[in-house]
Formats: sequence, structure tokens, C-alpha cells
Amino acid sequence: MKKGWQTKTLGEICDIERGGSPRPIQEFITTDPNGINWIKIGDATASGKYIYKTEEKIKPEGVKRSRMVYEGDFILSNSMSFGRPYIMKTTGCIHDGWLVLHQPKVDPDYLYHALSSDLVFDQFDRLAAGSTVRNLNIGLAKSVEIPYPPLAEQQRIVGLLDEAFEGLATAKANAEKNLQNARALFESHLQSVFTQRGPGWVEKKLGDVCHKITDGTHHSPQTQFAERAPGTFPYITSKNIRNNFMDLSKMAYIERAFHDEVYARCKPSLGDVLLTKDGANTGNVTLNTIDEPFSLLSSVCLIKTNQAVLKPAFLCFYLQSSAGLSAILGQMTGAAIKRIVLKDIKIAVIPFPPLKEQETIVATLNSLLAETQRLARLYERKHAALEALKKSLLHQAFTGEL
Repeated sequence: MKKGWQTKTLGEICDIERGGSPRPIQEFITTDPNGINWIKIGDATASGKYIYKTEEKIKPEGVKRSRMVYEGDFILSNSMSFGRPYIMKTTGCIHDGWLVLHQPKVDPDYLYHALSSDLVFDQFDRLAAGSTVRNLNIGLAKSVEIPYPPLAEQQRIVGLLDEAFEGLATAKANAEKNLQNARALFESHLQSVFTQRGPGWVEKKLGDVCHKITDGTHHSPQTQFAERAPGTFPYITSKNIRNNFMDLSKMAYIERAFHDEVYARCKPSLGDVLLTKDGANTGNVTLNTIDEPFSLLSSVCLIKTNQAVLKPAFLCFYLQSSAGLSAILGQMTGAAIKRIVLKDIKIAVIPFPPLKEQETIVATLNSLLAETQRLARLYERKHAALEALKKSLLHQAFTGEL
């Protein structure tokens, strides 16, 4: 502990109370703009520090069963996003998934940074461990300790952290902007390919330029394995299909008997087009990159093009364009989930140029896509590095090393 510093518990420097939830909450939610702010995790700003307004409001009678908080109060998440602090910039009611810290006897910004540090969060984590539902009662929260330097030192630490975090936020924003620009360039070129056609382009129904348009099995295997074992085969579903790549991080495997039963329906080959035809990922499309037999669920459509006329990669990009997506979506069916039906895919019209021009277009789009993917990986690495640096700075600040 640095000379002149003390250790204080949250109970010593704050009044801590718990929120309350009027039940059933649906009976208290109101669309009246004059209702009382009803504060939820989703109301936090992008910076993650302040809450200025809320999406929902409750009726005045709900206040009796909840707890009011006021501008300047700290609220601490006690359920979702466990242990995260927020500073109120408005008034409202909190449910029982929040704790409120009133009247802190400490610089407010210092307390915010302290509550954001692993030094404090690890205490929350340990105290909540062992319970089925992770939460803190008021007594446990009061026992959490924070370093307590003199006020001038608190303000010095806040100044250093605010300046450093502003720089980190700028670096993150610049990396994100570069990624957004690359994505916008790819998207712009993708759309222009199919809206600014040159001479020699023709239009055909997909069913006329493809050898096969089908989907996978319409009944799921009784047994699936998370790990590969001898005699099992990959089982691809909509969750594995993303635009321009196959996500094989959570691939399932099935027994030979089921695979042999359904494989003949599709017989996917390397480079075939795979299109998600129903569910949350409807419209995602990529080329098959698995060079071995595998089985498909019916949520995935397999398309084998006549490569003497239509390159699979060209079709893959076309289906990602607004024109291509509209051609196959048509009038989506399914009340609960989105769905593309095979007959609509077969009659969808695709415009395409001669093979040489298709190859040139694909090469250009692949180049732009590769740059976008490179910047996405760079952004992810930079984001991780900046978060690690932020944690390191917070650790130094509250161990007296800053």
C-alpha cells in the first residue's frame, strides 16, 4: 500500500441499497412519455459509463415497489453484466438486479474507475461464487474494499486515467473507422457489379444454369457428437454458414449410419455454393471449403453450378448483393422464422457476363474481401490489446504504481 493511502470498504464510503421489481412488471410498463424511467442494462451509453435516458417507463404506482435513483448515484449491475458500475445522469427506478451506491465519500470519477478495475471486480466475483444465480446481497457488497488515497491523489489518478483512456478510445475508433471504410468499399463495389453491367451479360434462371439445387436432410440425427470419433462424419447446419466463410468452430459429427442415409441427397463437393435458407442466418452464403464427405441439414441449400457457364464464386457474390438477395428472397414465408424455399431459388434470375469477365470480377471482389478481413483481424487484435492495456492501467492506478 502506498504511503498515505488507506483501505476502505464500500460500506464505509457509500450508502448501499437494492432495487425492487414491481410484479408482474408487464402491468407496470407504460408508453406514457411522462412515466417514470425504468432502468435496464441496455440503457447504458456506448461508453459504458453513464445512463442518460431509458427505453422503457413504468407507471407512478410502480415506484412503491421499486427504488428511485437520482443524478450522480452509482448503480451496480447485480445480474446481467455482473459487477458493472454506471453513473446516473437522470432519475428513475431500478429493479432488484441493481444495487445503488448513494453519497460516496470519495471523488465520483475515482470511485467509477475503482469499481471498473479487476481489483474490485475480483472481489465481487469471489463473493458471488458458489451461488446458482450470481448476485450480491447488500452485506457482501458493503464488505468490498477499495484503495482510499487522499482526495488530491484521487484526482491525480482520475486525470491520468481519463487522459489515457481518451487516447485508447481514439485508437480504437480509428481502427474501427478503417474497418468500416473497407467494408463500405467492398459493399459499394459488390453492388455496382450488378447494377452497372457491361455488354455481353445475359439473364438466366438459376435452375437453368445449375446441375443441382437441393437442401439437406429434413430430419435431424438422434445423436450428435461435439468431438470427432472414428466412423463419424461432419454435420453442417445453418450455424456453420457465414458470408464468405464456413464457421467450423462448433461443428457437430454424426454416425455413419445416418450419414449414409442422407448423403446421397446432396453429395457436396469442394467449391459448391452453400446458402442458408431458413433461420436467423437466412441469406448467408459461402463456398464449401470441406474437402471430404459431410451431411447437410435442410436449413442449408446446396447449389452446383454448370461451371462452363456460371462460376460458383460469381454466384456466391451475386447472392450477397441486394439484387441477388431480392431475387431469391422474393416473398419470404414462415411466420416465426424466415425461410427461402427451393422453388424460389430455382426460378430466381441471375445476370452474368462471359466466364472471363466473371473471373475478373471474382478476383477483384476477393481482393477487396481479403483486405476487409485483414482489417477485421487487425481491429480484433487492437481491441484486445487496448482492453489489456486499460486493465493494466487500472491495476497500476489502484496498487499505487501509476
